[in-house]
Amino acid sequence: MSATPPVIAYLFTTFPKSTETFLQREIIAMKQHGVNLRIYSLWGGGGTFRGLPVASFNKWRLLTLFWMIPTESWRRPEVLRQLLRGLFTRRAPSWLNFWENMLGAGFACIYAREFRRNPPALIHAAWGGAPATAAWLLWRLDGHRYSAAAHAYDLYEHGGDWWLDEKLSPAAFVHTSTEMGRRSLLDRGLPPDRAVCIRRGLDRMPSLKPLRASRAPLHLVCVARLVEKKGLDHQLRIYAALQAAGVPFAARIVGDGPLRAELERLAGQLGVAGRVTFTGHLPQHEVWTQLAWADALLHTGVIAPSGDRDGLPNVIPEAMAAGVVVVTSPAAATTEAITQGISGYVIPVDQPSDWVSAIKRLSHDDAFAEKLRAAARRWVEENFDAHRNARRLLGHFERTLAAADPEPKRPMAAAAP
Repeated sequence: MSATPPVIAYLFTTFPKSTETFLQREIIAMKQHGVNLRIYSLWGGGGTFRGLPVASFNKWRLLTLFWMIPTESWRRPEVLRQLLRGLFTRRAPSWLNFWENMLGAGFACIYAREFRRNPPALIHAAWGGAPATAAWLLWRLDGHRYSAAAHAYDLYEHGGDWWLDEKLSPAAFVHTSTEMGRRSLLDRGLPPDRAVCIRRGLDRMPSLKPLRASRAPLHLVCVARLVEKKGLDHQLRIYAALQAAGVPFAARIVGDGPLRAELERLAGQLGVAGRVTFTGHLPQHEVWTQLAWADALLHTGVIAPSGDRDGLPNVIPEAMAAGVVVVTSPAAATTEAITQGISGYVIPVDQPSDWVSAIKRLSHDDAFAEKLRAAARRWVEENFDAHRNARRLLGHFERTLAAADPEPKRPMAAAAP
């Protein structure tokens, strides 16, 4: 009988979450590699996922902090001193980030006994906010080894998470999904051998759909939250420029968010409301339906006033895999997947005439469109396979455990196929 592999405790903010399918794919791939997972969702979520129990944090348990904080403070008074010193000597970048960190701290305090009684071999925080706070404090309280992830929101919104440097510094390694993110971690002082770029991925590759013989009108799609960093006001102006140039098209903007009413008003003011459909949020299987309909995906990302920006939005490689040509702005890490004129188009959002020329060419130049589609598909196959990338992440878990234990470790999972 084979030995039970060591337990990895995965901490999420919310799991499963419909807009974070990339994290679901990571867990699916880890499960298929045989990893022994214990999953925690700090805010909502819970239930089961693909047969795995997901422990949700009951917020009523926060009431127990009235006696848990004194208990844990008595055990580790230096931890409480560090937290209080931070609270009184620095401002949180936003109220949201303040409460995210408080949520992670509350989880750590309340679950410390459970983790003490049944310690995992490693804790992995899937985000640099609340999950990383929880992992860091569990390490401070009882020495649990942990790794963390830090992605675009964690690194850039209002200059980054409130306690990010303290949380990442002791981590065995920090996972980010773009080279842009890795460079930012190095700029924060993380040693190069502990800043790891491992991309997300698809758990299965879709069929490459054929190029539509007639692309008039062009089918254009955007899949995005309706927030500032998506630059959707620029996208609507590009649609207006297309209309003024006489290019027939139909556009669908898939997603929801606080700017929806404002964007719908702008579409009306620009005279493109009849050509642009706001679908609202759609589940993932319907997003694939929209990609099957589309000839091109438009991404007009920008750096928001808060500093927030995209990394590499997962819908870009999803579109590339399906045979949808991507036209993107150069903001953030999109150019890690899209090379101008090779695997798609890269055009600044303040050059709408160039967007018109590129999109117009896609409507009639079959050979060029096929060249872009083939190169894009190759990039996805080489870089965006969830099982291969999960195997890389798993390798870092295994090396972390092997380095921390002088005794030989049994394998955490079966070898990757």
